[in-house]
Amino acid sequence: MVSFYDQIAANKRNSYIILFIAFLLSFIAIYAFSIVLFGGNELSIIISTIFAIGYLAITYTISDSLILSVSGAREAKKEEYPYLVNVVEGLSIAAGIPTPKIYVIDDPSLNAFAVGKSPDRAAVAFTTGLLNNLNRAELEGVVAHEISHIRNYDSRMATIAIGMVGLIAILSEVGLRGLFWGRGQSRRGGGGILVLIGLLILILAPILAQLVRLALSRQREYLADASGAQLTRYPEGLASALEKIKKLGSHVQKASDTTAPLYIANPLSVGSLFSTHPPIDERIRILREM
Repeated sequence: MVSFYDQIAANKRNSYIILFIAFLLSFIAIYAFSIVLFGGNELSIIISTIFAIGYLAITYTISDSLILSVSGAREAKKEEYPYLVNVVEGLSIAAGIPTPKIYVIDDPSLNAFAVGKSPDRAAVAFTTGLLNNLNRAELEGVVAHEISHIRNYDSRMATIAIGMVGLIAILSEVGLRGLFWGRGQSRRGGGGILVLIGLLILILAPILAQLVRLALSRQREYLADASGAQLTRYPEGLASALEKIKKLGSHVQKASDTTAPLYIANPLSVGSLFSTHPPIDERIRILREM
């Protein structure tokens, strides 16, 4: 039997390794961008880095409210959802964090997500389909999973990862377009093999960045499963909830590629390689071995 603590430690370690790889890939993309368009001189690298920092700062600042808005989330009133509010308040106290703002998404699917770069500025959202189909133990398992995302600063990490993937995509797009329209270094006759390497990096970097983001998302889901089970001391609650989610469906109408990693289960229909989540059967198996 695997302990909560072993699962938590392993997933934290793997997450930080993956995030480091994402940072490294971002810096490589910045350097490749400056080489392809400007020859890689110091000034171009500095300008590219300043742009990257500015882009990440803007993405980081506006992400939470934007995610709630595009997801169609509305605030859950205690008089309308007393059961949900009581569960969230109780598990927040148990986790030692402030009670996050609680939202509901009018969607028949079974899903939920958490946002917030710190526990004192966090929110959780649940679909009406999930609230209508889970019993109390199952709902506690899902809420504990989302509370664990907040306590583990997963939303902050996801926001950074999303920002880096977006940054790399922009650098690649602008770099390749600049080269195509004759503004790049190779079209001006400079750079040689270094420019070709930079060009190859700009082609491959967005694909690699997306795979890294997905790997990070999967690790944080495993971590939230283990942390949530530790919080309730009842892994079966979340395991049973995941079984219902698999059976009844988790596809959320207003979910997007950007918001998908935040949900407890994959809200999109994609293959396993490009899934934002680990296989539900594997998650259930690990929970039942705790």
